[in-house]
Amino acid sequence: MAEPEFRLAVRADVPAVVALLGDDDLGAAREAAVGPAYWRAFDAIDADPGNELVVVVRDGVVVGTCQLTYTPSLSRQGALRVTVEAVRVRSDQRGRGTGAAMMRWALDRARSRGCSLAQLTTDKRRADAHRFYAGLGFAATHEGMKLTL
Repeated sequence: MAEPEFRLAVRADVPAVVALLGDDDLGAAREAAVGPAYWRAFDAIDADPGNELVVVVRDGVVVGTCQLTYTPSLSRQGALRVTVEAVRVRSDQRGRGTGAAMMRWALDRARSRGCSLAQLTTDKRRADAHRFYAGLGFAATHEGMKLTL
């Protein structure tokens, strides 16, 4: 098996990314067929220097993704932070180190941009994800809240 390649997504990656987002029970209930809303979202992410959509490619196929959002803040003495979200690895690729490699790459990228804090949220029902993030050194120090608008 080839080593994974990490790169910023291009428009042609959108269908593969959407498929990854829907590749489990929770995601399947939230995602839909690729349509105009996904293309608008990709174009907005792609045009925003504070956002990066990342893909992991192995043997020419997209097998992982995450989005990095860089947020300047007055808190923590004016720290720049990265929010890592929409982290997904294709179900048949899980347990092979792809996710850990992607997260190391993402955190290194954030450090290179000057970030001093990485944060993420994960659905409370994703126990495997919680163990995965804890194994990478993330700590559940805050309670996240969301409101659908």
